[in-house]
Amino acid sequence: MEKKWVRYWIFQSIGWGSFALINTFFAFSFDKLTPNFFWRLGVFFVIGIILSHIMREIITRLGILQKNLNKQVFQFLILTFCLALVASFIAVEVLIRFDLLRSDEQQLLGRVGVSFLINKLLLILSSAFSYFILFFIWNLIYFMYHYVSKSRKQQLDTLRLESLVKELELQTIKAHINPHFIFNSLNSIRALVDENPQRARKAVTELSNILRSSMQVEKVEMVPFEEELYIVKDYLALENMRFEDRLKIEYEIDEDTLDQPVPPMMLQTLVENAIKHGISKQINGGIVKIISDFKGDYHEMAVQNTGSLNGSVNDEGFGIPSTTNRLSLLYGDKARFEIKQINPSLVEAKLLIPVAAEFRS
Repeated sequence: MEKKWVRYWIFQSIGWGSFALINTFFAFSFDKLTPNFFWRLGVFFVIGIILSHIMREIITRLGILQKNLNKQVFQFLILTFCLALVASFIAVEVLIRFDLLRSDEQQLLGRVGVSFLINKLLLILSSAFSYFILFFIWNLIYFMYHYVSKSRKQQLDTLRLESLVKELELQTIKAHINPHFIFNSLNSIRALVDENPQRARKAVTELSNILRSSMQVEKVEMVPFEEELYIVKDYLALENMRFEDRLKIEYEIDEDTLDQPVPPMMLQTLVENAIKHGISKQINGGIVKIISDFKGDYHEMAVQNTGSLNGSVNDEGFGIPSTTNRLSLLYGDKARFEIKQINPSLVEAKLLIPVAAEFRS
């Protein structure tokens, strides 16, 4: 509040100071620097700065800036006109009292055949026109300043709201990721309980490791790719106990990509989909291959699995829509996701994420 007050008086001083300098310049240029010039200028300057401040108080108290545009314009004009009359009346009284009138003003005031009050009124109206122009310019600048400030505030509020919505949407998506993963893992363990209790116990240990890691990464928007890969390997180790020889796992990882920040659980989601919609539907099982490499300015993460698309998969389950939504929220149109059949028996889900600026050479 104190900064705004200081800024307001700085602008006031600059505005009315400019008025005084411009008048002085023209008076000097046209050789009209009379002995009374600076006294008259001082009167106009003081009255102007006091009355414009009063006008600001009236605008604030009446809440004119909060009204619709038509009412603002109408009330600004009325206020400008009224304050111009008041300022002119005070100025004329002061000029008469201290004998600071110009010769033309003295002639107007002393015209024969017309009453003194009428002549004085004409002089006030003549001066009021000048004050009206000054106050109109003052109001125009004041209005534009607050209009721009209000627009900037609305833009900032809109950005904050969009950021909040984005954060809430990401949290909602994350809230779905963990249950989706947990249910799949529990189903895997359930399949092992009767068949091989020892492996089931080992699977519980694997699951607790995965859950511990997922709970840690849930608190952040990005994790190093190495951490994400660690979770994926635990998950695949768990699934490998269920599928045994039916699941073959391959990794093609560029070690330079391990430090790259990636959205947590995103690669994990694609691997789950590869198991659920690919390997689990193959009688003889198949392969899951994880690829991480740099492609230009992008970090490419791909999951290849044995299987076929059987048409569009964009609306199937939760994994694909959640991946698309998260990429859109985090990167806008800078990231890409695609899933396609790369040969008759192999499906590839591929993410292209912009390389973080600090990792670019």
